[in-house]
Amino acid sequence: MAAGGLLDVLGVAAVVLDERGRIVLWSPQAEEMFGFSAQEALGRPAAQLLVEEERRPQVLELFGRVMSGQGPWAGVFPVRHRDGNVIRVEFRNMRLVAEGGRLFALGIASKERTLRRVERDVALSSRLVDQSPIGLAVLDTGLRYVLVNAALERIDGVPSGEHLGRTPCEVLPHLDTAIEVRMREVLASGEPVLDEVTTGIRPADPHREHAWSASFYRLEDQAGRIIGVAVSVVDVTEQHQAALTAARARRRLSLIADASIRIGTTLDLPTTARELADVTVPEVADVAAVDLLDAVLAGPAPGGDPGEVRFRAMAIKAADRSPALRAADPIGEVARYGARRLVAQCVRTGHPVLVPQVRDPDFARVARDADAAELLRQAGLHSYLAVPLIARGEVLGALDLKRTRTPAPFDADDMVLATELAARAAVCIDNARWYQQQRHATLVLQRHLLPPRHTADPPGLAIAHRYQPATTAHETGGDWFDAIPLPGERTALVVGDVMGSGITAAATMGQLRTNTRTLARLGLDPDEVLTHLDETTRDLGEAMATCLLAVYDPHIRTCRLACAGHLPPVLVRGNHPPRLIDLDPGAPLGVGDVPFRTTDLHLRAGDDLVLYTDGLVEVRDQDIDQRLEALTDLLAGPHRDLEDTCDLLLSALRRPDTADDVALLIARVLS
Repeated sequence: MAAGGLLDVLGVAAVVLDERGRIVLWSPQAEEMFGFSAQEALGRPAAQLLVEEERRPQVLELFGRVMSGQGPWAGVFPVRHRDGNVIRVEFRNMRLVAEGGRLFALGIASKERTLRRVERDVALSSRLVDQSPIGLAVLDTGLRYVLVNAALERIDGVPSGEHLGRTPCEVLPHLDTAIEVRMREVLASGEPVLDEVTTGIRPADPHREHAWSASFYRLEDQAGRIIGVAVSVVDVTEQHQAALTAARARRRLSLIADASIRIGTTLDLPTTARELADVTVPEVADVAAVDLLDAVLAGPAPGGDPGEVRFRAMAIKAADRSPALRAADPIGEVARYGARRLVAQCVRTGHPVLVPQVRDPDFARVARDADAAELLRQAGLHSYLAVPLIARGEVLGALDLKRTRTPAPFDADDMVLATELAARAAVCIDNARWYQQQRHATLVLQRHLLPPRHTADPPGLAIAHRYQPATTAHETGGDWFDAIPLPGERTALVVGDVMGSGITAAATMGQLRTNTRTLARLGLDPDEVLTHLDETTRDLGEAMATCLLAVYDPHIRTCRLACAGHLPPVLVRGNHPPRLIDLDPGAPLGVGDVPFRTTDLHLRAGDDLVLYTDGLVEVRDQDIDQRLEALTDLLAGPHRDLEDTCDLLLSALRRPDTADDVALLIARVLS
C-alpha cells in the first residue's frame, strides 16, 4: 500500500526498550528525529543516549513505573539530539509483554512543535468549518455527505444528521440533478467548478425558489488518493431575485418600446386591436382579448338596460391552441354583460381588476356563460387581469388578460405593465376610431354630392363612371365628375379635383359642382363657365381646383372643351392609337386673371372620350408622362364594354396605397 497519512505528517518515531532499558528497536523516524543511526542506538541504554545526566533519575523512575505495570505514561520531555541540542518531544510509553513473559517498553514520540502545529491546524480547521458563514460540506466518492457545517444546515434547511450518508438530491429532492453530474466530473477530472449558480426549493420554504452559488473541488490525501469532493455554498437568493427583477424590468421596458412601434401602424381599428393583443402574448399573458364599448363605436343603444355593458370583440390572441379561444366572444359581435362581470367592472370604474388566483366562483364573473366557464377551466385559467383602455379621458374598452400555462400569477408589476401598454394602445385605437368616423362622414358627404351610380344615358352618348375614395380619411373628398343635361339635347361632361382633402374639400367640391351645373345650363361656352367658376373659387378663400369641361352636341357630333389646369382627356378612336387631346391647359380655378380657351373637337360614332382625375395616374416613383403613356396603352386595341374599361383602368393603374381619390368618366358616341 502507498504511504501517506497523518502519521507521516507527525513524523512519529517508535523505540522499543528491554527490561534493562536498553534500545532493542530503532525506527527510521527515530533516526531522523534524534539524529542517531540504528547502529549507534541499538543495545545502548536509552537514558544514557538521549537524556542529560541531571534528568536521568526522573526518566528511570518513570520507566520503572511503566515496566511495573502501573500504566502508560504520556507527556513532553526534553531529549538530547545527536548534534548536542535539546529538543522537546511528546512521548507515549507503554509496557509490552512478549512470548515467554518477557517485558518491553514501547515509546512513540513526535516533536512537540510538529504536534502542536497539527493540533492547531486541526482546531483552526474545525473552527473554520463550524463557524464559517459559508456552507461547507465534504462528500465521499459516492457523493454521500460525511461532513456538514452549521451554515449549510441553515442554507438547506435540513439538520446535519439528515445530510450524513445521503446524496445532495436525496437531501433536496427539488435540486437540479445536473449538480451531481458536475460533482462526478470534478471527481473524475480534478478540475474545480467555481461559483456555479443553481436553483431549487428548500423543504423549509417550499413556496419560494432559492438560488445558491456553489464551488466544488476534489479532495486528495497525503498520498494523492481521491477521498471525495469538498463543497462550498452561498445562498444568493436575494441577489438572484434582484437580477431577475432587473432583467424583467429591462424586458418590460423593451416591450413598451416595441409596443410603440408595433401598435398603431395603420388607422384601421381591427388591425390596431390585433396589434395590441399580439404585443401582450406571450410576454404578459397566455390569452389576450381586446373589447371595445359598443357605445364608443356606434353610439348608445336606445332603450338599453342601464346596468348592462355592451362590448364589441375586436381581437383575440392565445399563445397556443387553448380552449380559452373558444370561450372568447366572437370577433365583431356585440356581447352584453351584467355589472358583476369583471371586465364590465373594469370599464365602469376605469380601474384595473386583478384576480391573482382564480377560484371556482370567479369563473362565472370572467366567462360570458357557463359553457365558456367550463372551457376556461379546461384551459387551466388560474390568474386574471383586466385593464381599461382610456384615451383623452374616455374609457374605450378593456384589455382582457388570462394566464393558463404560465405558472406565475399576475402581480402588481404585471398590472402596471399592462396599464402602460393599454394606455399607449388606447390613443392609437382612439385615433383609428376618429379616423373611421371622419372617413365615414367624408365618404357619405362625397357620395351624396356626386351623381347617382345608375342614371339614364344622355342623348347620343353611353356613359360609364367610377369614384374611388382615398385610402385615408385625410385625403378623401376633393374629386368629382358629372354629366349635366343641357337644352337642345346637349350634355356637359365634367371632371374636377379640389386641392386639399377631408370634409372641407368635399364641401368645396359640392359648391363647385352645384355652380358648374347652374352655369352650364345658362348656355355659356365652356371657357365662360370656367371663368365664372374661377371667380366663385376665389370667393371661397384659400380654395383651388382643377377642372375639365366638355359640352357635347349629338346633332353635329361636336364636343367643345375647356381646361382649368387639369390633365388632358384621351380620345379613343377605332383603327387609331388613343391620344391625349391637345388643349390649352389654363390655370387652376382660384388663381384668377388667367384666360380660358375653348377647343372644338369633332367626334365620330364609336369614339370614346376618357376624362379622369390625377389620382388615376400620378404616383411618386414614376414620371407623369410614363403614367399617361400607360393609360393610352391600356385603352388601345378593340373596343371593350365601358364598364369593363373602367374596371381595367382602375385595377391596372390605381395602387392600393394611393393617397388620393379618383374620379373617372368615359363617354362613348353612339351612332
